[in-house]
Amino acid sequence: TLGWPDDTEELAKYFPTSVLITGFDILFFWVARMMMMQTSVLGGRGEDGSVTPLEARIPFEDVYVHALVRDEKGKKMSKSLGNVLDPLDLIDEYGADAVRFTLAAMAAMGRDLKLSTQRIAGYRNFGTKLWNAVRFAEMNGVTFSDERPTYIRRISDVDHTLNRWIVGETARCREEVDAALTAYRFDDAAGALYRFVWNVVCDWYVEFSKPLLQGEDADIKAETQSTTAWVLEQCMTLLHPFMPFVTEELWSVTGHDGMLVHGTWPETITSELIDSKSETEIRWVIGFIESVRSARAQMNVPAGATIPVIAVEWDRDARDAAAKNLPLIQRLARIDTITDGAAPKGAIAVTAGGCRFALPLGDVIDVAKERARLEKSMTKLSKEIKGLSGRANNPNFAASAPPDVVEETKANLTARQDDAAALQAALDSLAELE
Repeated sequence: TLGWPDDTEELAKYFPTSVLITGFDILFFWVARMMMMQTSVLGGRGEDGSVTPLEARIPFEDVYVHALVRDEKGKKMSKSLGNVLDPLDLIDEYGADAVRFTLAAMAAMGRDLKLSTQRIAGYRNFGTKLWNAVRFAEMNGVTFSDERPTYIRRISDVDHTLNRWIVGETARCREEVDAALTAYRFDDAAGALYRFVWNVVCDWYVEFSKPLLQGEDADIKAETQSTTAWVLEQCMTLLHPFMPFVTEELWSVTGHDGMLVHGTWPETITSELIDSKSETEIRWVIGFIESVRSARAQMNVPAGATIPVIAVEWDRDARDAAAKNLPLIQRLARIDTITDGAAPKGAIAVTAGGCRFALPLGDVIDVAKERARLEKSMTKLSKEIKGLSGRANNPNFAASAPPDVVEETKANLTARQDDAAALQAALDSLAELE
């Protein structure tokens, strides 16, 4: 195909390649023979010791051995078993991007890939999440342009703490993705992108940016609009190798002239863009909100109820972070005020960044009703744990059941035990309220 045995321009351009991707089951039957054949005909020595006209060239430097795809039970896909998932059918139902990202996210080296439609559906929702983030940005006056991707070169290009934080998080994600791709850890790269786009950008930055985008300060609003555009463009660029169709479409509908596939990788986005002070402040705020939300969910506090918070022990940095971001904290954690004081009897303890807080919930929830609900759940959970424990610890079960069933049983037991521990902690906290 490249003109061999003549030393053509095509051969010089396309041979050798850099990486061969294959399954471990054909390393000798195919990969080793490719190596031997190609080194022989493109540089091997004849019986008389003469060298062929072309210099010796191996066909590829690296061999990436991918996992084998199995069904969600770990069985090899077989038409006779009826457990084959046709990629074309999956693409028709969930989209090519969702299928691609699923395979990348599960592509751990040395491990079989258990493919399930639930996982693919989840990553389809991930693509929708990015799309909705772009829609949110446009509804708040954010505009995109071909010059925007290079707009932030130094951390000094942005002033507001929130924007400095998200710029640093973007740089951290880019470096994490690069390191994973260099090591052929496509699962780690996909995981880093998923956490960054969904959790950091869509869950936190979008929520935190709303007051700034909808506020009266024109300078902060303009900076936040530009930063939002820059961050979302980096999301599209970094995700493009994994989800090329939705990112290319978003790139087009946001007003860019050229195609994203012809763009450049954001190599200039490095750790120099990380501002440790802003990072510490925003991460403390996120940790505090998550802790309060977790306690509220555990105690079944009504979603619309605002509760007071008592700061039992906190340092100066935590005080400053809370003071600077109090409106955000109040809105997202559904709290009223944060006041200094000792924890009253029966308050729920909450920790965040090494600081201790108390949530007085005696007047907010029906303690007796919540105790009855949790005890009922604990009784049901205890029965499940007893049954799973009996199976998992039975030598006959371990010897006779398929390995994937044994593994699934042990995983379910661990999950139920964790749930029981959380329920017991909630019951202990309720006991203090009585």
